[in-house]
Amino acid sequence: MASAVERTDDLVREYLIYRGFTSTLKHLDSEIKSDKEKGFRVDKIIDQLQQLIQSYDLMGLKEYWAYLDRRLFSRLEDVYRPTVNKLRTSLYRLYVIHTIQMKNAEKTQEFFQKQALELQAQVEWRDWFALPFIPAPEQNPIFSPYFSRQWADTFLVSLHNFLSVLFQCMPQPVLLSFDSEVQRITTVQEDNEQIRQQLFILQGESRKKDEDIVHHKLPAYVQHMDRLGDTELDLVSSQRNVNMTTPSRNFFSFLPQTRRAPGKAAPGPQSSPTQASLGRKDPTAVMQSVKAKDLPATKDLKMPTVSTATVDLATGHSRQRRQKDHEKERKELFSKLPPQGLEKKNDSDSDAQTEAFPEQMDSTNQMRVCEVGGAAVEQPFIKLSQEEYGEHHSSIMHCRVDCSGRRVASLDVDGVVKVWAFNPMMQTKATIMSKSPLLSLEWAAKPDRLLLLGSGVGTVKLYDTDAKKNLFEMSVDDIHPRILSLAYSPSGTSFVCSAAAQAAHSSMVTEGDGRVSAPVSGQLLLWDTKTVKQQLQFALEPGPVAINCTAFNHNGNLLVTGAADGMIRLFDMQRYESALSWKAHDGEVYSVEFSYDENTVFSIGEDGKFVQWNIHRCGVKQSEYLLSQDAVGPFVLSGYSGYKQVQVPHGRLFAFDSEGQHVLTCSSTGGVIYRLNKADTGLENVLSLGGHKAPVVTVDWCSAMDCGTCLTASMDGKIKLSTLLAQKP
Repeated sequence: MASAVERTDDLVREYLIYRGFTSTLKHLDSEIKSDKEKGFRVDKIIDQLQQLIQSYDLMGLKEYWAYLDRRLFSRLEDVYRPTVNKLRTSLYRLYVIHTIQMKNAEKTQEFFQKQALELQAQVEWRDWFALPFIPAPEQNPIFSPYFSRQWADTFLVSLHNFLSVLFQCMPQPVLLSFDSEVQRITTVQEDNEQIRQQLFILQGESRKKDEDIVHHKLPAYVQHMDRLGDTELDLVSSQRNVNMTTPSRNFFSFLPQTRRAPGKAAPGPQSSPTQASLGRKDPTAVMQSVKAKDLPATKDLKMPTVSTATVDLATGHSRQRRQKDHEKERKELFSKLPPQGLEKKNDSDSDAQTEAFPEQMDSTNQMRVCEVGGAAVEQPFIKLSQEEYGEHHSSIMHCRVDCSGRRVASLDVDGVVKVWAFNPMMQTKATIMSKSPLLSLEWAAKPDRLLLLGSGVGTVKLYDTDAKKNLFEMSVDDIHPRILSLAYSPSGTSFVCSAAAQAAHSSMVTEGDGRVSAPVSGQLLLWDTKTVKQQLQFALEPGPVAINCTAFNHNGNLLVTGAADGMIRLFDMQRYESALSWKAHDGEVYSVEFSYDENTVFSIGEDGKFVQWNIHRCGVKQSEYLLSQDAVGPFVLSGYSGYKQVQVPHGRLFAFDSEGQHVLTCSSTGGVIYRLNKADTGLENVLSLGGHKAPVVTVDWCSAMDCGTCLTASMDGKIKLSTLLAQKP
């Protein structure tokens, strides 16, 4: 209840400021300062009572208890009145014991003089009037228990528990339930989102099953065999090639209407695939093919005559035999058709067109098939939706999802930070506008509502996104004012800060400006979040250099960094020392991350290479891929009159999925997802997210259940949020 009261007070203050009721706000603040209920905080009420006892303020103690009695205890039922009286008696006894322990006999006698009329009629105080005249009351068997520390602590705990239960049971105004209602609504929204994601998964599985059923659908000449007699079955077997491209709906669609059709239907004495699979020839089909050859082209042939002749050839014995063979054919077709459908996919385009029903066409966006090495491979992801967040008005530098996957923090080059949620709808939760330029941000691990912000003037701020205020501000030396990278330890007790000296170029320069080739000086610092003090400075060998990117492993025992000198350094966070370092790239290292199994490290550098390094063998490449400049940077945005804007990479350039088998990278039109293969096969493009009109400069990937959220941020200030559905093999 205390937290709800405090939160409501803040909301009322915010409302009064918004309405301009400054005088009312002043009265509110003054009354809150003199609030005897202390905002329903039991600990503060207990502290106030102890303070009155220690200051020998008997009148203040009586008035404060009378206020509590009038404001709170009087509303209780009569059954609780004895408990309240016992607590008041114990409180007065605590006061008397304190005066005797402090050897203040004057205050002891004052208590009994002022309280004599009230207490002399009470049985529990009868023996206490002799207390001032006993030489050593702490040794008296009647009073010795009250001089022990255990009795005082027991009384204070009992009073604390009584008040806590009382506050919880008190009827609360509707306004105080605001936070609980918000939390309840948030919980319901999260449950709805989980149900929605499960629905997407079930729909995807249902469509997949439906497509599998359609994919293994029998050919047109087999579908309607149960509705055909023997005569019509013979005709269908001989003429199925003519009707292959037109789905048959009834018996009459199999009957040729001109003499040209039967001529094409039987070009020669050839048995059907159905009959060939059984190793026999149907005499009816052979007779039809012979008649089709012998009859002149100009002579009219009527189908009823042919069908009648065919019926005359059928005997009772052959009819039963064909029925048995027909059942055998159906079983063989059902068992052999699935592999044949995959092997003859390219050779039977007409069959594919025949089986392309509307339910298949509607599901093409949900289930796609790509060809890899001649084999059909199902795509690993389906793009369910793509939304746009457009609250920024300049190029994005950083865009990160918090640990819970519910909120996003994005930073643009103007130093504006937006904290926004996307579930169940996009909504800006907080806007941070700093007087000093901001260069980096990072979400805290515990609690996830805290956000670290690194500036260009040597300060790091810890911002509470719920309370919308700065909690702390830490300062780095003036020599290295640019905070390039922040990494919060998964343990939640510390974070790493990369500070660099001023460079000759900024993050946004024109194309003609040159870049500084010499590495910029920098330092790597470890801060304790509990004491808000710098814990240590890491040694950077061979010399101090600017660290561009940092990343922890899952438990915070290892830290990997990428620097402006092209070196990757691996730090042991239990010993706080460098464990490995090697030359990784020609030029700066822009982005670095641990792999899924944490046995390797991936990095992207200025040389355009995407490299996987084995951390158990220092400096050994496990795989190397060459990326385009659109994925590496510097990123170029063309404007009017030939003007070009260039941005050096700041945020993450790649992100992995939940299983570490796919990687999301930047491109000129949106994010691109690749499958990580062996080095000799290269990266395999599995999905292009698209949606951007400007180059994407930073990405992030958050996975929840089977639905993943991909964030791609571009130089025009637009952020695309793509929801993916992972297809399980």
